[in-house]
Amino acid sequence: MKVNIKRIVGMWKLGYALDKHIISSVYMGDNAHGRPQFNTTRTEVGEALYQLKYRRDSGQAAALAEAVCDNLCPRFGAVQLVIPMPASKGRIRQPVYDVAQHLANLLGVHSFERLLLRRPGGAPLKDLHTRAEKDQALRGRISVVDGIDGSGPYAALLLDDLYDTGASLNAACVALRTYAKIGDIYVAALTWK
Repeated sequence: MKVNIKRIVGMWKLGYALDKHIISSVYMGDNAHGRPQFNTTRTEVGEALYQLKYRRDSGQAAALAEAVCDNLCPRFGAVQLVIPMPASKGRIRQPVYDVAQHLANLLGVHSFERLLLRRPGGAPLKDLHTRAEKDQALRGRISVVDGIDGSGPYAALLLDDLYDTGASLNAACVALRTYAKIGDIYVAALTWK
């Protein structure tokens, strides 16, 4: 999978995103139901993520995990566990959880999809315009559930699908820093906005 890696900075030790999500998006008018239609061109990573999330193409999870494993993981120290970001929208299958499980298998470590808990409610982050608004909306909304055996601290790879301002990832890092079993935190995002 072709990538264009970008370093992302936040409350983590080191972080990267594989590629931009969308190359271009042109408004084509509204459909018969009054919904806007777009002609969207995505990067290869962006298209794989789109197919996984919105077309339920579960085969994309393994390809995205391989891209993270091959292109981002060598940049980090030894990763001892994978933590997917908690979902902001309920789905039968959570795409980031699927990618995290495949990635953990490739790395020979465990994935902890229920370690971070996101309290429901509040305005969707996509409807907020500033980083300060997003930080405020997330304050205290992400918490840690003790679910790791052993004493740690373990080097964790925090996995997210789309990096925008970094507000969600920072909120997750704040929560993880309260958990004595977590040491270094690395971040891998599949795409950036």
